[in-house]
Parts: sequence; structure tokens; C-alpha cells
Amino acid sequence: MFIQTEATPNPNTLKFLPGRDVLGQGGREFPDAASAEDASLLARSLFEVEGVARVYLGSDFVTVTKADDVDWPVLKPFLLGAIMEHFVAGLPVVSERAEAVADDAADIAYEGEAAEIVEQIRDLIETRIRPAVARDGGDITFHSWEHDEGLVRLNMKGSCAGCPSSTITLKQGIENMLRHYVPEVNRVEQVL
Repeated sequence: MFIQTEATPNPNTLKFLPGRDVLGQGGREFPDAASAEDASLLARSLFEVEGVARVYLGSDFVTVTKADDVDWPVLKPFLLGAIMEHFVAGLPVVSERAEAVADDAADIAYEGEAAEIVEQIRDLIETRIRPAVARDGGDITFHSWEHDEGLVRLNMKGSCAGCPSSTITLKQGIENMLRHYVPEVNRVEQVL
């Protein structure tokens, strides 16, 4: 098994491509070891490597965020080994006991014009933004829309979470695109 690695815009995050499906569809973020405990055998084994701060499982990739005080040349061989062992053993990526992944969107029912705007925003995120961000080992999902302020709130995951250039991506890339296609959008913010 050959696992490719790619740098991401976030210097503390590395993207691993095992050459096969990881989740198949969607993504799942594990911000700490406790969140992976009963949910993902793969994420749990990655957190067993000292210096791992965050794990994101994508459709066909894994991104690992390291602690600031650890260097990639020290960490990378252990992560490659853990990923290879997991897939060679044929273990499931996500535990059967894990709950279904909840939608990241806030529990808000939109009606009328707001519902139409949210549908446009979600469509742009799904068709244009998410595929581009996934190439860098991250993910961005819709959280909420505040019609009165023209405010879109987004969840940033994987290499996007904590990335030094995420503010630039959010403001100059995503905000500009959404404002261009959806005139009601005034600004975009990250949900923290």
C-alpha cells in the first residue's frame, strides 16, 4: 500500500491520501482524542501518536493537525504506519456504534425568501467551495444565515481549522464569491 502525502496551506496540517475511500462521502472531524474514542478506530489510532492535535476524515483523505512543538519529520512516519496498519487490517474507519454524523447547520427553519437564499448559498458551497477546499485537505459547511444582516456563518474543518490563511480564504475567496452570486450576502464569518 502506498500512501501519498500533500502539504496544505496550514503548516501544522498534512494531508494523507491512502489511495482508497476513507469515508466515501462527507467528512468527520475529531478535535481531540476523546471525540474519536468510540467513533473511529482510525482516528483513535492516529491520536495515539504523540503530537497529534486534530484529525479530519474526508471522502478519500485524512488530514492530521500536529501540535506546534512537534516536527513533521518526526511525526510523519508514525502516522503513515498507523494509516497503513488500519487499512491493511481491513478495519472499519468509523465505528458501528458511532452516532450518525449530525448536520453542521444550526437548527433553523428558513421560509420564503430566506429559504431561497439559503438554498443558493448551500448550492454554491457544495458545488464550488467544498471541492476546492477538499483539495487542500479541509472542508467548509453551511451553519446559518442571518437575513437582516446579510451574514453567512460557516464551519471550517480539517486543514481549514486554525489555518493562518483561513481568514483570507474566508474573506477574499468565499465571501467575494457568495456576494457575487447572492447579492443579499454582505459578509461571511467562521463559527468558532
